[in-house]
Amino acid sequence: MQLRFTEADEGFRTQVADWLSDNLMGEFSAIRHRGGPGDEHVFVEERKAWEKRLAEGGWTCIGWPEAWGGRSATIEQQVIFNEEYARAGGPGRVGHIGETLTGPTLLAFGSEAQKQRYLPGIRAGTALWCQGYSEPGAGSDLAAVRTRAEFDPGSQQWKITGQKVWTSLAHESDYVFVLARTDAAEKTHKGLGFFLVPMAQPGVTIRPITQLTGTAEFNEVFFDDAVCSADDIVGEPGDGWKVAMGLLGFERGVSTLGQQMLFQTELDEIVRIARENGSGRNPAIRQRIAEAHIGLRTLRYNSLRMLSGGEDGALSREAMIYKLCWSSWHRNLGKLAMDVLGPDAELLQSEPYGLNRLQSLFLFTRADTIYGGTNQIQRNIIAERALGMPREPRGQV
Repeated sequence: MQLRFTEADEGFRTQVADWLSDNLMGEFSAIRHRGGPGDEHVFVEERKAWEKRLAEGGWTCIGWPEAWGGRSATIEQQVIFNEEYARAGGPGRVGHIGETLTGPTLLAFGSEAQKQRYLPGIRAGTALWCQGYSEPGAGSDLAAVRTRAEFDPGSQQWKITGQKVWTSLAHESDYVFVLARTDAAEKTHKGLGFFLVPMAQPGVTIRPITQLTGTAEFNEVFFDDAVCSADDIVGEPGDGWKVAMGLLGFERGVSTLGQQMLFQTELDEIVRIARENGSGRNPAIRQRIAEAHIGLRTLRYNSLRMLSGGEDGALSREAMIYKLCWSSWHRNLGKLAMDVLGPDAELLQSEPYGLNRLQSLFLFTRADTIYGGTNQIQRNIIAERALGMPREPRGQV
């Protein structure tokens, strides 16, 4: 896919940039460039207020149809918005799960009642969502989820029992979408359901996972007969895998261009320090910086190919390679950052963990090739689903 920005598109770019410049100031000036991966625990209340400011300006959910509060923005305009948002230092979005995952999934697979109930709150920046996929025994292998969902004819409710883990910002969320097993006899991707579950109820317990840094943006979430209504299953029992895979397709959509703009600012910072401390005179460092630049451009071009997909979230071959590619590239960027910093990389500015920007980058990128599907699992997906190769031998369950 080759994007061609028209004169009208460039006018839209100016509109986006001007609005961000006018609004990322005053009470919001402190949150510029904050709240991204590894930094999600900071300025949470300020970022919630920012979601509402974005909504008031008409800058949430711009790719959604106008009938549901969006702008029906073209792919080109969505790319422009994400790029300009990252360029301006827009903070990490506390509403991004709802806007980029829940919303598009409901637009593609949800009922009219589900759209009417849930989309307005996402669009207004007042309803925050988290993701209930990973479990202690089902991280990279999502088809192995054990969380159960049983329908109670008496109450006309689904009762959900089980555990999810690594749930980002669960403690700040109003709702969670949960992949759960509706047919206990099935052990694989069959017999799953996709549920919309309110967090504020007695059957939901949130336990923070405190990291070495003392922060806890991740959580364990326990469901003990947590309930949602009969109407809060997306599709039918057994459709969960189809819906979940559609959602993963939306995850690898236009927002990837914004992610790459953030990567570019990290690379720019590495180049700046390399020039300042002289490490850029090292031929090996210069070569690695050049390779990082080439790799980032390659990611961009592949993302543009990904955007040629349909509106049902189906994963194209280009999308199937993206997680493996960006996580490996970003991990190597973290290593490059430490080598450019040199001995300073091992020094902390203050106690207990006064990490500078590149130190934080390095530590967080250690997890990039693990969460969201390990590199090993990603290679299996590419081989089996993209290339049609024989499945890896699996033992009997």
